[in-house]
Amino acid sequence: MKDGGHGPAGDAGAGHHDHGAGAGHHHHHHDYNGGYPTNVAGESTPLLTTVMVRRPIRRYPHQTLRRFCSIAINASLLALFLTFFITVVTNPYERRHEWPGRHGRGHDYVAAHTNSITYDELERLLLDTPSGEKASEWSKYYTSGPHLAGKNLSQAEWTRDRWNEWGVASTIVAYDTYINYPLSHRLALLNKSGTKNGDGTQSWRVAFEATLKEDVLEEDPTSGLKDSIPTFHGYSASGNVTGSFVYVNYGTYWDFEDLIRANISLTGKIAVARYGGIFRGLKVKRAQELGMVGCVIYSDPGDDGEMTEVNGYKAYPDGPARNPSSVQRGSVQFLSVAPGDPTTPGYPSKPGVPRQPVDGAIPSIPSLPLSYAEAIPILKALNGHGPSAKDLGQYWERGIGLGHKGVKYNVGPSPDDVVINLVNEQEYITTPMWDVIGIINGTIPDEVVVVGNHRDAWIAGGAGDPNSGSAVINEAIRSFGEALSQGWKPLRTIVFASWDGEEYGLVGSTEWVEEYLPWLKDANVAYINVDVGAVTPVFGASAAPLLHKLIYDVTARVPSPNQTVAGQTVRDLWDGRISTMGSGSDFTAFQDHAGIPCISFGFEGQAPNSPVYHYHSNYDSYHWMTEYGDRGFVYHKAMAQILGLTIAKMSETPLLTLNATDYATALKQYVEKVEKKVDTKHTTTLSTDVEIFEFRSRLTRPESTGDPDMIKVELAKLQKSITKFRHAAISLDAQSAKLAEEANEHIPWWKIISKIRLARAIRATNNKYKNIERAFLYKEGLDGRPWFKHVVFAPGIWTGYAGAVFPGLDESIDNKDFVNTMKWADIINDCIKAATETIS
Repeated sequence: MKDGGHGPAGDAGAGHHDHGAGAGHHHHHHDYNGGYPTNVAGESTPLLTTVMVRRPIRRYPHQTLRRFCSIAINASLLALFLTFFITVVTNPYERRHEWPGRHGRGHDYVAAHTNSITYDELERLLLDTPSGEKASEWSKYYTSGPHLAGKNLSQAEWTRDRWNEWGVASTIVAYDTYINYPLSHRLALLNKSGTKNGDGTQSWRVAFEATLKEDVLEEDPTSGLKDSIPTFHGYSASGNVTGSFVYVNYGTYWDFEDLIRANISLTGKIAVARYGGIFRGLKVKRAQELGMVGCVIYSDPGDDGEMTEVNGYKAYPDGPARNPSSVQRGSVQFLSVAPGDPTTPGYPSKPGVPRQPVDGAIPSIPSLPLSYAEAIPILKALNGHGPSAKDLGQYWERGIGLGHKGVKYNVGPSPDDVVINLVNEQEYITTPMWDVIGIINGTIPDEVVVVGNHRDAWIAGGAGDPNSGSAVINEAIRSFGEALSQGWKPLRTIVFASWDGEEYGLVGSTEWVEEYLPWLKDANVAYINVDVGAVTPVFGASAAPLLHKLIYDVTARVPSPNQTVAGQTVRDLWDGRISTMGSGSDFTAFQDHAGIPCISFGFEGQAPNSPVYHYHSNYDSYHWMTEYGDRGFVYHKAMAQILGLTIAKMSETPLLTLNATDYATALKQYVEKVEKKVDTKHTTTLSTDVEIFEFRSRLTRPESTGDPDMIKVELAKLQKSITKFRHAAISLDAQSAKLAEEANEHIPWWKIISKIRLARAIRATNNKYKNIERAFLYKEGLDGRPWFKHVVFAPGIWTGYAGAVFPGLDESIDNKDFVNTMKWADIINDCIKAATETIS
């Protein structure tokens, strides 16, 4: 707005430029308070002159105070804005969170989070919501029809829809995977008839034709479904082979070695192996390597413990013993070499990706699973042929369960006129598999907890494997849904997964990990797995040492369904043994490929009086579960409570619930185990099945390379590095405990610097924990199986399920390759030093 009201009429007033004579001089007429003009400069104006100007009159009486207040208010607003920005935008911990150890609402170190519930309320909800009735409902749904991998889209969609209903945003992720489905099969025992043909030769006759079917039981509706899945092996080779056969015991590396040393001819023969001890695919692998042409694997009741017919127990459905016609289906992929789609090792099997040849990943000889009822005629045909089990030593006499049926357990081979014809016809196709992925977004984007169970089964049932776990994860998700409906939001993001294709070779989970590997390595703090959730009252767990303490804490919070003393918890009735992780379930890619600490747990341990669990059989059914596995689904409920609390502890505590000192302790024990192996004077006493099968799976190489004495020097160096790691671990755990206490204390809002400092310290500490497991990855991978990157844990190369520790070192010692042993000792030492640096 122009001001033209102070000067004389017609005066342009301030800011008018005179462009007349003397253009270039600006003539400004300023009029202060109506009447004291300044002198206008002219040509005669002295260069220096004193001008008297009266001090301007203040507009307000307290102008200085007002100006000070304005500056103070603006500065305060700016400070508040910066505080808000730093604490809310850049500090993800600045929100109200209760966690274990906090009781009631109290104060914590963050500003109130308006719509949250306390940790105690969340825990109560996770204990109160799961129900046996609901678990039974989910179990009945999943087990009502076949849901083989790649053929269960309706169940994937149903699972996604339930999770969405419970407030967990869920989608389906598909992978194009290479997989087989059964077309036809035959197993027949043939012998030469006594009568001769016209040309003097004898013709073959069928002495026994196996049905390769499980009996239909009136009491068990699942067993009679029209669309039931035939008995077959996943990833088995098609073929039609005929030949003499040899009983190979459990088919471990040393079982075959014993046969070779007893001069038993194996080339061109068919192996008859019993299930148990090691992963079934490795039985086929060793038979194949030794020139055998086929493999039959049966379930021997001698491995069923107390609950057998020979001990006077009736067979299912009339009692707890094994039904004689039950067959264990399963994969024969070479699991200890690499899991996942065998045509896309190390990368996700998305449409259009290049496919690799499958040689060395799956068998090239055909195989079939068999019931013990149909194994008897084949085993009896070996009576009197070749050495007996007794001749081959103590490990051949274990668990002999068919003596009362007339089986002598001779190894053979069968005479040339007694042979097996084995036919296995499989259709191999590339077809979609469907993972269901549900997400509850947390406040911290780069700290994520992943929880998984697989959905696919070999049969229509699967009430134990995997759908007891499916019912459990559903109940946990439904419980978290209740919390979400009450305004709860987790501190860390939680990802739930219902995997497809686990049974064939951990396919759905492996492909997903391979696809999201960079993100998982950056963000995933732990993977929690439930496969078989409840088939017995005996709790069992395997886990990374970082997570042992968490399992003990959680099981001590959950009431046991079997309370001989009032108030007993699951922890009270559990022996507390936590196994090292091998393979055989969906944690494998997380732990061994991505370096993420994992837990896998469930009520699946065996007690002497446990009813026989019909693993991968039609009798793993809803009926078996309701009668023998988990009456009232009370252990399903307890497992859902354990799972819920485990997730809550991992996702809600400001400090990650990981313990580094436990890792250091474990590493020391693992090196001591290797030291015993190297010490030739040390004699190993084998007490458990796990120890026996680990021992029987070791390679045997008589020629050694390198100096074994140097190994002891290298192992001493490892122990020294572990001691340094241990000091750093103790210090980290102490720092974490101290920060947890501080986080629990009320910090007034004006101590903003303290709050920021605490939040940063928590974040830095959590980053250290997150990266411990990653430090033990070796980019080149293990010898001969580069997909496996973890230097501490891997499945044993000849056990498959059981976990090996320091596998590179261990295998080199078994091979007596001490040069390679030195290489692995160096690699491991570097990893321990990297882990120490990570947490220092």
